[in-house]
Amino acid sequence: MSGSERPGGQPEEIIERIASGYRFTGPALDLGALIWDGTCHPGAPVRIPLPMLNRHGLVAGATGTGKTKTLQLIAEQLSAHGVPVFLADIKGDLSGVSAPGLPNDKVRSRAAEVGQEWAPAGCPAEFYALGGLGHGIPVRATVTSFGPLLLAKVLQLNQTQEQSLGLVFHYADSKGLELVDLKDLRAVVAFLTSDEGKAELKSIGGLSSATAGVILRSLTAFEAQGMGAFFGEPEFDTAELLRTAPDGRGILSVLELPAVQDRPQLFSTFLMWLLADLFHDLPEAGDLDRPKLVFFFDEAHLLFNGASKAFLESLTQTVRLIRSKGVGVFFVTQTPKDVPADVLGQLGNRVQHALRAFTPDDEKALKATVRTFPDSPYDLEELLTGMGTGEAVVTVLSEKGAPTPVAATRLRAPASLMAPVDAAELDRAVRSSPLYARYAQAVDRESAYEKLTAQEAQEAQETPEAREAPAPPRREAARPEGREEERPSVVEQVVGSGMFKSLARSVGTQLGREITRSLFGTARRRRR
Repeated sequence: MSGSERPGGQPEEIIERIASGYRFTGPALDLGALIWDGTCHPGAPVRIPLPMLNRHGLVAGATGTGKTKTLQLIAEQLSAHGVPVFLADIKGDLSGVSAPGLPNDKVRSRAAEVGQEWAPAGCPAEFYALGGLGHGIPVRATVTSFGPLLLAKVLQLNQTQEQSLGLVFHYADSKGLELVDLKDLRAVVAFLTSDEGKAELKSIGGLSSATAGVILRSLTAFEAQGMGAFFGEPEFDTAELLRTAPDGRGILSVLELPAVQDRPQLFSTFLMWLLADLFHDLPEAGDLDRPKLVFFFDEAHLLFNGASKAFLESLTQTVRLIRSKGVGVFFVTQTPKDVPADVLGQLGNRVQHALRAFTPDDEKALKATVRTFPDSPYDLEELLTGMGTGEAVVTVLSEKGAPTPVAATRLRAPASLMAPVDAAELDRAVRSSPLYARYAQAVDRESAYEKLTAQEAQEAQETPEAREAPAPPRREAARPEGREEERPSVVEQVVGSGMFKSLARSVGTQLGREITRSLFGTARRRRR
């Protein structure tokens, strides 16, 4: 049955009813024009109110239906409104946001269909790369700030192993031992399972040799795949994602991932670290007239695959609470069923591209998707399988926070380049960035290894008489009469053990200051 034959009134009445739901008085992003019964109506624009962009959203659709261009369209308009944007570029085809688009017949035709005054324009952009793999400013995190929940997911540990890893982090945190890179974590795990270190965890459950062995082997395998480069210093400050250009436009932060696209567990979890770090650093902001940042979480299904219950609970709570800090999150995936119901229920804005129904599973997913939309005069099952590239079914939150009518939409053409920029040009943009000098070169700052080496050198220079000299009277006076000499503190045992000296090259020496963590397990602290 065609749209015009469905109940709900005459076509003109239906078009007007839908169009009226998108007539906003305040600033809004233009998505495209309403489609009814196969005809595009340029006089009925479909829009998203700018203040509602922090109410989160979903961009979904089968491969090749235009999701990437939708991200590009939304991102460049946000930038024009002074809102910074984060984009994960999985396939390497989003770098064109920094360059003006090229006019051609296809672009001119689309602009005419939707009533768009198209003009080529690029956006201010910064390009990043995980650990410096690929074209971009290196993004690194310390193991301490990454936290046990996220690291357990990267290492693909089971629930018991995840809990044991959390115990290791708890121990390191309570002793003020900062884990900078993976060598530091290996050193602490090895120490805690040694004869010298087992007693330290006994009172809080201990760490079995078998579980510790699994963790150590996972770390070794992880490093052998070249993953160690993602952990270390200088650690990326997520406040960089909130920057605007001198002309007031929001900067698009594009994380280039083609070099690691075969490591989905890694990059999807790193995206979550960026979001979690923003969450615990940003102050409460309430309802703003525009978001502080809009974060597009591409290939979102990878984040949820194999996730533990603790991970999903933390993710859900982070998404729920980060809205009040002015950050909007859009999950980008193939079908809404890729996103857990608790998360999906928090996504107020929906852009659903075409779905395929080639198999029984596809058909089941299609029916489930239709049920997630409000009632509408469209035959959504027919519509979602028949839309072309660059068309989508849209419903968003109005300025009053109520869902708008479901609208089939022919989307506008992005003003920026709808293709990757040349690799050499991309490298030039990266090296000319003011952030490049700050993050390009990995550093190994003075830490436990350097301090211990210096102490050993000093002791080696002492004369035998000096080494055998009795302790200063002040130490003796400090000990009550009859009391046995105090054993070295736990921290002294750790940093003084031979195992620690040989392995913990980069452990920090912030002794006496416990590291606190956010609800996601990331370290709650400000960087140097």
